[in-house]
Amino acid sequence: MNQESLSFVHGNVKLADRFLVCGLGSLGQHCVKSLKEFGVSVVGIELIQPPSWEINDFPDLLEEIIIGDCRQKNILARAGIDRCRAALIVTSDERINATTALIIRQLNPLTRLVVRSSKDNLNQLLKELLGNFIAYEPTQLPANAFALATLGTETLGFLHLDGQKLRIIQRQISPEDGLLDRFLGDLNTPTRRLLAHTAPDEPLRAGFYQWSPSTTIRAGDTITTIETTYQNIDSTRQKPSNSPQKLRDFWQKLLKEIQQFWQLSFQQQIHRVAFMSVFIIILLVIIGTFLFHLYAPRASFISSLSGTAILLLGGYGDVFGASNPEDLNAIPWWMQLFSLFLTLAGTAFIGVLYALLTETLLSSKFQFIPNRPPVPQQNHIVIVGLGRVGREVANLLLEMQQAIVGVSLNRDFDATILPKMPLMTGNIEESLKNVNLDRAKSIAIVTDDEILNLEVALTTRKLNPQSYLVIRTTDDNLSQQLSQILPQSHILGTNTVAAEAFTGAAFGENIIYLFRWAQKTILVTEYEIEAGDTLNGSSIGDIAYGYRVVPILHQRERETTKLMPEDYLNLRIGDRIVVLATINGLRRVEQGRRTPKTWRVRVEKAFNRNIAAEAPTVISRFSNCPLKTASDLMENLPATLGAPLYEQQAIRLVSELKKIQVQALAIPINPKFGVNESYPFLSN
Repeated sequence: MNQESLSFVHGNVKLADRFLVCGLGSLGQHCVKSLKEFGVSVVGIELIQPPSWEINDFPDLLEEIIIGDCRQKNILARAGIDRCRAALIVTSDERINATTALIIRQLNPLTRLVVRSSKDNLNQLLKELLGNFIAYEPTQLPANAFALATLGTETLGFLHLDGQKLRIIQRQISPEDGLLDRFLGDLNTPTRRLLAHTAPDEPLRAGFYQWSPSTTIRAGDTITTIETTYQNIDSTRQKPSNSPQKLRDFWQKLLKEIQQFWQLSFQQQIHRVAFMSVFIIILLVIIGTFLFHLYAPRASFISSLSGTAILLLGGYGDVFGASNPEDLNAIPWWMQLFSLFLTLAGTAFIGVLYALLTETLLSSKFQFIPNRPPVPQQNHIVIVGLGRVGREVANLLLEMQQAIVGVSLNRDFDATILPKMPLMTGNIEESLKNVNLDRAKSIAIVTDDEILNLEVALTTRKLNPQSYLVIRTTDDNLSQQLSQILPQSHILGTNTVAAEAFTGAAFGENIIYLFRWAQKTILVTEYEIEAGDTLNGSSIGDIAYGYRVVPILHQRERETTKLMPEDYLNLRIGDRIVVLATINGLRRVEQGRRTPKTWRVRVEKAFNRNIAAEAPTVISRFSNCPLKTASDLMENLPATLGAPLYEQQAIRLVSELKKIQVQALAIPINPKFGVNESYPFLSN
């Protein structure tokens, strides 16, 4: 975030814009590609020369590829670590990553370290020990993007900043919408910022401020905003129903559970046999109790039930063995034969139940797993693959109060590590059939195996051609092919998304969140203003419109946080600011490259001189010009303010002047004549 594009000043030491990437696997290659978009020099280290590269013409992106162990000091010296501004250590071995970070810090105490690691505690300790250090787990970074993609097109992201919740939403304006016929500029309030506007005949694009504040909102328009507060996003949640409806729902739920159990019994034959065994035993108990009571009317039902139970448990000898032959002759032959049948049937069927109990105890490994809720009937999200990414996606969706169901294709999966959620395991097709796929909102396929993800996606499409799929990939070529054969799907390359976060962190920024929007990654980036920063001394408005980023939080030292800060606030050393930015936006901030200001404000007249006395203060605040310049302008009306502004600033200033009964116009600058900033204002 420095003003020089070819060097980086740290204290009294100047480091070249040279970056080192250790580990040139899939993530490393995407990091190199992302770094090159900043126009910097990149050197790569890889342990073994790979037979091919995932990215076409990848060697051309690097200044040099060094084959060797990145833990060796001579290899790091050859890579010029003493001149490197940052080192991205992204090998697949976390032990190598940690060791390399320690060695680099010995060789260069100033180089920024961006490390691939999932050890949160170790990462914190290394940060305290090494300084200028940050670590990410690349498989977890895209979890938010996956979770939000499953919600469809309306919800793009959620943020938690300093205890405040923010929601990024995209909505299409209906003819009955309350925003109809309002100006786009009016949507910016203390609790909301407009990010994008798209007319019905235009494609969606992930670009900030590509709209005019004076544009009127029409039906069919699509707007994207970030808001500080939000309602429960599950807008389809039903209202509490009356008693008859509850009774119908109960019976439907009961029948559904019986159907699921019966389907499960056909999948596992022993379960089916056990179910039938229990049913037959209960039937035999009822018949035996009735017949014994019929044969001996003076015997109570309890005695008849007890005798039947003894026979079923193999007690034929206990009942008839002690009797004299004369006594046996008094018992009808059919009763003796029925008693023998009870003993044989009980021995067989109860043996099956014992076998099932033994199998259940062994398969569960003596773990007591709590009961899980039933599978939702409709409007739920199916998560296929419950590894690290799948579990993180499940936790995020539960936090958003979404109905979900998980599918694990591994029967030995340890379900105790999951949150309380419905779970199906086993065969792909049978599991998908049992999760109400035809009524699901979306399906997230996030296993670690790309080929398995492809198989699940095609199976899902066969079972429900209208299903909305969110598919995890790591290969760019596969992603492109899937986008063509599954056009209604959201294909998310984890390494591509993670690489942008690693790249942003390499320039000294803290990437605290990211989400996908219109096929681009939006990075939520935190800046701490230091001397020499391109942001130091700039107003919030100049930062927003000049670099095309969206400031959503500002905090001065020892002061409270302000969300959606006003455009006229100026940054100074020690301030903290959080912005939404694309990777191109971060590059513009890094290089100090703002878009030009192409608008001016012409003040015509003041209708009420007493009220208009506030005009110089308003002009100075919203144009960032000296107060004396604004006062002189008001004394020489009509006149045009010489300081150029961005369109949003100019229209906002005109609106504020109108509130104090001062007539003004926003005028685009004629590019033929340019901007003459030598005059404080231009008189008529």
